[in-house]
Amino acid sequence: MPQVLSVSRSSGRSLTGLIYGPEEGTPVLFIAGAGTGKSMVFGEDLLDTRGIRLITMDRPGMGGSDPDRTRTPASTAADYYYFVAAALDVANPSVPIIANSQGALFGLAAAAQGWAQTLVLVSPADEVANPSVRQLLPETARALPDLVQSAPAVAQDLLRSFTPNAMLTMVLDGSDAHDRAVYMTPTFDALYRTALAEGFVGDGSGYVADTMMAAARWPIDLAAITVPVTVLFGVRDQVHSPDHGALLTSRFPHARRRVIDEAGGALLWTHAELVFDTALRQSDAREQHASDRGVPDKAPS
Repeated sequence: MPQVLSVSRSSGRSLTGLIYGPEEGTPVLFIAGAGTGKSMVFGEDLLDTRGIRLITMDRPGMGGSDPDRTRTPASTAADYYYFVAAALDVANPSVPIIANSQGALFGLAAAAQGWAQTLVLVSPADEVANPSVRQLLPETARALPDLVQSAPAVAQDLLRSFTPNAMLTMVLDGSDAHDRAVYMTPTFDALYRTALAEGFVGDGSGYVADTMMAAARWPIDLAAITVPVTVLFGVRDQVHSPDHGALLTSRFPHARRRVIDEAGGALLWTHAELVFDTALRQSDAREQHASDRGVPDKAPS
């Protein structure tokens, strides 16, 4: 059973999350996708054998984490930093980060703050409001980012009308037969419904805030991210990026992209071992490089 952890920030806001895997395992932070809370996880069967301690957290306004009315990508990354520090009982944590789908924005914010050892973006949602990405999108996919820019209050009202069931239906309808088969297994279905219930708790403010930030221009200088970044996509994924992250990957100075032939949008769950391998291999290589150069881990700015 995972360990439940709740911590309080100096402002009094509570942050709640789960810690999976062995206590002595290598810590890895997992940032889940749209509308999902701390129960969303992957690769649980690998944690003991691989010696991985997987940390998840309800973003503000989700699950057991209090809302933050002034939340930004940077403040959300700072909340993750604070929670990881408490989970590991260290002052300045530096861990590999795996971010999925819409959670990619917050993984990037953490990498920009300098405390991610490495960053693995698995089926990341692209920056749809970026003009170069927008021109690649079908007309229907431009509607939300355009609305967020032109009429944010209307966009918020629209997003508040969304429900966990609507999210589940949207995901299934947008998936091919292979991914639907993964999502409709009893184990995944139960996991996803639990995580969605956390993500849409109360008035759904956490989901609304996440999506408003993700659909706007990202306030992050991607070119300034110096940690190793790997972008993983399944070739059958027609949902998260119009070019399977090619343009996104080109915006980082130290990034590589891998497109998996036999995978789709469910890559995180069908290829969990590959995801862990990528995160830990990058982390080992970076630590060795830093050790050789005598460079200390950087704390967030």
